[in-house]
Amino acid sequence: MARSALGCEAVVGSLVSSRKKEYRLTNRMQEGKRPLYAIVFNFIDSRYHDVFATVGGNRVTIYRCLEGGAFSFLQAYMDEDKDESFYTLSWACNLDGSPFVVAGGINGIIRVIDAGSEKIHKSFVGHGDSINEIRTQSMKPSLVISASKDESVRLWNVHTGICILIFAGAGGHRNEVLSVDFHPSDIHRIASCGMDNTVKIWSMKEFWPNVERSFTWTDLPSKFPTKYVQFPIFIASIHTNYVDCTRWLGDFVLSKSVDNEIVLWEPKTKEQSAGEVSIDILQKYPVPECDIWFIKFSCDFHYNMVAIGNREGKIFVWELQSSPPVLIARLAHVHCKSPIRQTAMSFEGSTILSCCEDGTIWRWDAATS
Repeated sequence: MARSALGCEAVVGSLVSSRKKEYRLTNRMQEGKRPLYAIVFNFIDSRYHDVFATVGGNRVTIYRCLEGGAFSFLQAYMDEDKDESFYTLSWACNLDGSPFVVAGGINGIIRVIDAGSEKIHKSFVGHGDSINEIRTQSMKPSLVISASKDESVRLWNVHTGICILIFAGAGGHRNEVLSVDFHPSDIHRIASCGMDNTVKIWSMKEFWPNVERSFTWTDLPSKFPTKYVQFPIFIASIHTNYVDCTRWLGDFVLSKSVDNEIVLWEPKTKEQSAGEVSIDILQKYPVPECDIWFIKFSCDFHYNMVAIGNREGKIFVWELQSSPPVLIARLAHVHCKSPIRQTAMSFEGSTILSCCEDGTIWRWDAATS
């Protein structure tokens, strides 16, 4: 018997439900000469599900996907430091619902940009080195988490500008943290991974009063009693090299290293013996020529599919909730040869975007019958 991604028992092969999908290249755009490291749709606000943002160099650019494959340029932000190189961004929102773009990179400073006023809302200084990923808590989208080269993960409140928690210390990562993600339903849990070849799962349940306090804090952010979370509740050595992307799939975890595959696995804690953990590898999604680090995959809103690029400019789209795995599509174009640093899937997966090392953005749309 094999476990499906939904966690139920099934005979191998019986969950193969989806037919292969045909995607067509509908647009290609040269944004600039500098590498684009991140591209992200706005899943935080349903009004803007067709809006996406990119980062490259010291620039954050926001677009809307139009019918027929077109892009509409909405706005751009140029950081005052010309030497800044943004590596990551995430969508968030203020307590009043106004959309924010949160970006970070080589300088270690996080910029919170108010997309409504097109002005900087906050700048977070705290990390001691570059920022490799920022993610937003979907249930409380004023909370964002950042993964840094300084071996720490930090939890921030974009409304008040407070650094609430720092995940680092005795049990923390021993090299750059490359990726981080919030659990989709357990608001207290996060997962992180990095250059120490591990995936760590952390709980902030014990520190949750601190999180709540951050929303009502009226003194200077620097006076807030930031707490250290020094020990994860789970450490997984799934991979033997850098782990540069991790995402939750329910209570399961998707992670990828530089070994040409994404791995779906289940972390298990044996209740009868405190601290003893085990791992069940559920399935693997092969990705040829994906052996360089800092390539990040993306999923549609409901996590039915995952899309990932490789160093040759090709995209592989896998159905997640099938056992054995089903390769839905393999996307390639003769002129797309540069490494794809990140993909972005639209809300329902009908549009796939990719950003490349050569500064290009590619758009693929599902063919309609």
